[in-house]
Amino acid sequence: MDLTIVLILLQDGVMNGAIYALLGLALVLVFVVTRVIFIPQGEFVAFGALTLAYMVNGQIPGTVPMLLILGALVFLVELFSAVRSRQYAGLGRTAGWTLGLPFLLYLLAPYVVSPETSLWVNVLFALALVVPMGPMLYRLVYQPVAEATVLVLLIISVALHFAMTGLALVFFGAEGWRTPPFVDGQIDMGPVTWSAQTFFVLGTCAALIVALWVFFGKTLYGRALRATAVNRRGARLVGISTNMSGSLTFTLAAAIGALSGMLIAPVTTIYYDTGFLIGLKGFVAAIFGGLLSYPIAAIGAMGVGVLESFSSFWASAYKEVIVFTLIIPVLLWRSFGSKHVDDEE
Repeated sequence: MDLTIVLILLQDGVMNGAIYALLGLALVLVFVVTRVIFIPQGEFVAFGALTLAYMVNGQIPGTVPMLLILGALVFLVELFSAVRSRQYAGLGRTAGWTLGLPFLLYLLAPYVVSPETSLWVNVLFALALVVPMGPMLYRLVYQPVAEATVLVLLIISVALHFAMTGLALVFFGAEGWRTPPFVDGQIDMGPVTWSAQTFFVLGTCAALIVALWVFFGKTLYGRALRATAVNRRGARLVGISTNMSGSLTFTLAAAIGALSGMLIAPVTTIYYDTGFLIGLKGFVAAIFGGLLSYPIAAIGAMGVGVLESFSSFWASAYKEVIVFTLIIPVLLWRSFGSKHVDDEE
């Protein structure tokens, strides 16, 4: 192995590590606010990439009917809850984002989806289709059991992962897809030529992380999420809705997952079940931070990406084994300095 090969492997590892950092950030965010270990985070990666791939190829993606079905189910649940409590104040707003928005996107889809449509328009429309699924899934699956234990929420997450994987197979099929790169061209850096797509991915990830830092530090909703993460009971006592916090958190997680899938789709063939492995590698990164620390999770994500890249060169058949075995020493290391606490503490 010479210097050129090392730099090529580092390029792949850094780009993949940036994606894993975003997914690890989303997993940490969901866990600290809702106590949910969100196993289906990878499915949003696949949904985002496949939705964009379908649109680039001039086909209406399966997320269009899927969003209609999910929206109808959420509205029925909210309607049943309103009838039981005899409180109909927010039903109109619920109908707007669960029925009106999906139906509007359904009407717009034939006009937007075309091989001639700009890639950036396709990206925005794909995000509009995938991101609302986050709060919808939270309302259907997690909100009714929001006060359950972490173990119960984990079991629910595993069940939801299998359900979403099956839905992806039904609505997208088993064929793999790629998308065109966001940026064409190459940049010479010493003995290695780096693709402009790599720098675009790194720049996008950095910009998104900075935007989230500003959101959590400077906005009212961001501070509300931070308060919920620190103490759920205390947040409720000062008037912060934990349901709103959970819904907003899942919206951010869906957006991060969908965008991550679109960023990685030009360099990796995406299948209906590809997101699971990608999401698990983001989970390995989140484990580095104990599902609590964003900076340590980002550092761990870069380590996972580089380790995966070099493992694929030295022992490609065992690269997944090597990456996931990394969880064991990390868990042992973190267990020595941790103490048991109750969920609410």
